Amino acid sequence: MKVILLKDVEKLGKMFEIKTVKNGYARNFLIPNGLAKPATREATKWVEMQKEMLEKKAEEELKKVQETVSKIDGLEVIIPVKIGEEDQLFEKITGQKIAEKIKGMGYKVDKKQIALEKPIDAIGEYSVKIKFADNLEADVKIIVTEEK
Repeated sequence: MKVILLKDVEKLGKMFEIKTVKNGYARNFLIPNGLAKPATREATKWVEMQKEMLEKKAEEELKKVQETVSKIDGLEVIIPVKIGEEDQLFEKITGQKIAEKIKGMGYKVDKKQIALEKPIDAIGEYSVKIKFADNLEADVKIIVTEEK
């Protein structure tokens, strides 16, 4: 029996693929659990429309990410911090703090996207990569200054 997978099924296939399976497997497991439906002509046309919609959505998402990367790339982020007597920072600059500062500048960035090997613990300028979907990256200059 030919079925259209409505969800990814382990060891069988991915969503919207048309697969040939045994009748009992389709009738007793796949269809009742909402994992597949019979591959009729109407259902096949529906799948093609769904694939097109997903492709368009993916293209739009990619364009949004590319726009964000182009805006953020080369951005200078100034982070003022309190400093002790021997120029040590009272707090380390982490990915969380950098993400909050960039969000405050109007960009959508998550702390998980910031590639920071270890927290910044001294005054100065640092180059930090921000990783986005589809292997896109942006370089941001982090400037740690003394809080006045």
